[in-house]
Amino acid sequence: MTFSPEAVPERIIPTELREEISRSYLEYAMSVIVGRALPDARDGLKPVHRRILYAMHELGLSADRPFRKCARVVGEVLGKYHPHGDSAVYDALVRMAQDFSMRHPLVNGHGNFGSIDNDPPAAMRYTECRLQALASDALLQDIEQETVDFGDNFDGSQQEPLVLPARLPQLLLNGSSGIAVGMATNIPPHNLGELVDGVIALIHRPDLSDRDLMQYIPGPDFPTGGHILGRGGIRDAYTTGRGSITLRAIASIETLEAPGRPPREAIIITELPYQTNKSALMEKIAELVNDKKIDGISDLRDESDRDGIRVVIELKRDAYPRVVLNNLYKQTPLQINFGANMLAIVNGEPQLLTLKRFLEVFLEFREEAIARRTRYNLRKAEERDHLLQGLLIALDHLDAVIHLIRQASDTTLARQELMATYSLSELQADAILQMQLRRLTALEAEKIQREHEDLQRQIADLNDILAHRQRVLEIIETEVTQLKTKFATPRRSEIIQDDGDITDMDLIANEKSVILVTQQGYIKRMAVDTFESQSRDGRGRKGAQIKEDDQVEHFFGCNDHDRILFFSDRGVAYALPAYQIPTGSRNARGTPIVQLLPIPREEKITSVIAVQEFSEDEYLVMLTRKGFIKKTALSAFSNIRTNGLIAISLEDADELRWVRRTREEDSIIIGSRKGMAIHFRASHDQLRPLSRATRGVKSMNLRAGDELVGMDILPAAIVNTFAHSPEAEEMEDIDETLETDTSDGPWVLVITTNGFGKRVPVQQFRLQNRAGMGLTATKFKAKSEEDQLAALRIVNAEDELMIVTSRGIIIRQSVVAISSQSRSATGVRLQRLDEDDAIVTAAILPPGTMEDGEEDDH
Repeated sequence: MTFSPEAVPERIIPTELREEISRSYLEYAMSVIVGRALPDARDGLKPVHRRILYAMHELGLSADRPFRKCARVVGEVLGKYHPHGDSAVYDALVRMAQDFSMRHPLVNGHGNFGSIDNDPPAAMRYTECRLQALASDALLQDIEQETVDFGDNFDGSQQEPLVLPARLPQLLLNGSSGIAVGMATNIPPHNLGELVDGVIALIHRPDLSDRDLMQYIPGPDFPTGGHILGRGGIRDAYTTGRGSITLRAIASIETLEAPGRPPREAIIITELPYQTNKSALMEKIAELVNDKKIDGISDLRDESDRDGIRVVIELKRDAYPRVVLNNLYKQTPLQINFGANMLAIVNGEPQLLTLKRFLEVFLEFREEAIARRTRYNLRKAEERDHLLQGLLIALDHLDAVIHLIRQASDTTLARQELMATYSLSELQADAILQMQLRRLTALEAEKIQREHEDLQRQIADLNDILAHRQRVLEIIETEVTQLKTKFATPRRSEIIQDDGDITDMDLIANEKSVILVTQQGYIKRMAVDTFESQSRDGRGRKGAQIKEDDQVEHFFGCNDHDRILFFSDRGVAYALPAYQIPTGSRNARGTPIVQLLPIPREEKITSVIAVQEFSEDEYLVMLTRKGFIKKTALSAFSNIRTNGLIAISLEDADELRWVRRTREEDSIIIGSRKGMAIHFRASHDQLRPLSRATRGVKSMNLRAGDELVGMDILPAAIVNTFAHSPEAEEMEDIDETLETDTSDGPWVLVITTNGFGKRVPVQQFRLQNRAGMGLTATKFKAKSEEDQLAALRIVNAEDELMIVTSRGIIIRQSVVAISSQSRSATGVRLQRLDEDDAIVTAAILPPGTMEDGEEDDH
């Protein structure tokens, strides 16, 4: 059976399904956007909040009136204005009463209105409410003076305001959040006093930019306080409408003392980021501790009370408080990102607003509201004055008016006679007829005349306001200033200059460590306290499980936050943070270095140094196996690519062996295998700075069969005490041992392969020119080829020394335990060695450790 178009009844409208769905969904979406989820930019309220406040205003629940049951208010809102669920209305009312949700609550709640622990409020039949003074003064005042438009409610039985006559930019004051169809808004709250300052500044200087306004409104001000990290996110939000603002809890590190127990370090949290659930936060911390994702926490408790928040996180004895706190910031809601999305309804359409546009929309609305109020007051004044003019006419002709009224047969005739005789309007005639006899007295007549004169001045003033925009702006300024004086409070959220990014380094304690690298390329990191200090002439402790065909190549001290620079024999530099080097026990072999760095098989790491900061006035001095030396700025190695960076250009069969840090005013001392040492300045006249891809110059003139064994740097303060000698003449050896040394250092530490060593005052190594023969640094115990110079280092009295043998035996001892002797002496035994073992290197530990109680800055 088929139908023709003519057979379709008129009440059925043929339409495409796609068009119908599209139109219906669009209407639904716009209804949600405009009528439910997004706030109006003028008064900063969504319809449900506006209806609640207006209903409370109609019920007379002002700040100076008694509380009324919330159920009464919810019923009023549901019955007259908001035909939705009661829970939606009550939830909105509750939020307007929570001081941790609103920067300036609009409702004064009496009873249980929930808590920051996300505890639910009591049922509406138990709680009571009334308006806050701010809501009455800043949102509802003048609403009866035709300042805003009214419209029909859902059934046409009542009139409701389409917007409230806000005297403050309420949308910025308390913020707003909501999810509509295809869009959302998230506007942070602000400080009332700062908003008023911004409004006044824009009134006086309309050309101010968003960034200029940030001088008056520096950023959001959240009701729960906390820290706002950096201004970048704020700037983005204010200038583009979108930005990510980082919020962080306020936490301090305190020492808790209690009778009968040792003092404990604890993290005390007193303020939380906005909308952070305290109870859920503590559950998250406990979960991370149980899962061993955060170490160092021994106890967690909530000591919050009516005076404020206090969450106590007790730490273990060996924990580093700052590291634990950084881990909490990174893994818990103690630090959050508030995604600002400044979307609001303007002229019936959703718009993304900047800071200046927010204030401009408010000022435009406020100007219109004041103009409408002025016109209303003008009309009322003119109507009243019109009546007074009629009364004054009657008083001027009192006897005749009385006679006319007495002669009239009824009120209608009297009204007509008055209108005809004295040219009065019907309203004036009625006013005369209703005038009481007591107003015929001279005193009452004078009051009428005075009121008429006052109204004439008021009418002139109101007309002047309507004629001059500047008068309107002055009124706005006066009103907002009064509100600031009455309601402004100090800022709660502090803006600090911190980007809030927590790097891996912030989560690592800056402990003192030693790093060991073997000849075959195994590397590991160990805590310094792995090796307790021993006396001189001890046997040491095993520091690594070295294979028979392997031996320790590099051993040095550093801090875990240092950046470790690796230099290969082919003159390529690599970089790695110290904390990324895997830790290992004393007996562990270590991790193959090729797993950490992209080093080709034919390359070998020959020098490793630790750098805390890439200073502009520091240099790297590089020394090759053939004795070529060069100086390159340390800053040239601040950004090393993953695959390395060329550090030096090498001749055929040459290798880069040693790299040290220096300043121009320092000096360099170099030792050879046969016990010679040369000392020369690092100044530009002796060693000028070169770029990375250069070879360098000759450092020392070696005898036949000799080779370089090490290089170290002497600080400038000591160098300046030397007398420079241009000739490299050998000084006459001094045979006697220096039994006592009154010098405070530094010294040249000389260690031989057979375990002997000594401290030689640096004054015995006079300054020479580069490329000389040098001076004798030590006299060997035996005349065999097996006894050679193993290490030559500059040391100070407070230094500690770690000596490493080829079999991985390590001994740690104080430098001052080693005798101070002359250059010609053989030294004292530092370590007892096995028959087939020998000293290969020595490391000086860096001063200043967290073992001494210093707190890590990170």
